[in-house]
Amino acid sequence: MPVMAVSDALVDGVDVDAVATAVRGCPGVLDLHGGPPQLIATYLPGRRVEGVRIDQWAVAVQVRARWGTPVSDLSAQIRAALRPLAAGRRIDIVWADVADPPPSPPAPATTPGARSAPERRGSWTEPNTYTGRDDDSSSEPTIPTVAATRPPSSPA
Repeated sequence: MPVMAVSDALVDGVDVDAVATAVRGCPGVLDLHGGPPQLIATYLPGRRVEGVRIDQWAVAVQVRARWGTPVSDLSAQIRAALRPLAAGRRIDIVWADVADPPPSPPAPATTPGARSAPERRGSWTEPNTYTGRDDDSSSEPTIPTVAATRPPSSPA
C-alpha cells in the first residue's frame, strides 16, 4: 500500500501553498505582500509564506495589485480562486500596494513644417526679491505680468 505524504503546508485543513499559488495566478495580482499595512504571514516548519494567514474563521490574503485592475474585478478573481480552497471560511483581502503604472509613451515627433500648439510665454508672478531690509515683506502682493508677443503675421 503506497504511503501518502502529508503536506507540511496544512493549517486547519487549508493548504497554504495552494492558497498562495491560486492568488498569484489571478491576472490582477502582481504578488502576495507580507508587510504593512498588516503583517500577514503563515509560519510553517522551516519557512514562512508571506501574504497568507489562515485561522478558524477566515483565509486572509494581502496582495500587491497590477496597475489598472479595478478593485471589484480583483476581489472577484481572488474570491473565485480561493472559494474551493477556503474550507467554508470567510475570505479577507487586504490591498497592500498597487504596482506603478507603465511608462508613458514618448511624445510623437513633429514633422518638419508641421505647426504645433502656440508656445505660452511669460510669467504670471514676479519673484519676491528680499533685500534684507526690515521694510521688506514676504507677503507683498504680486502683480501678474505677461510678456506681450505678437502672433505670426499671415501672408496677405
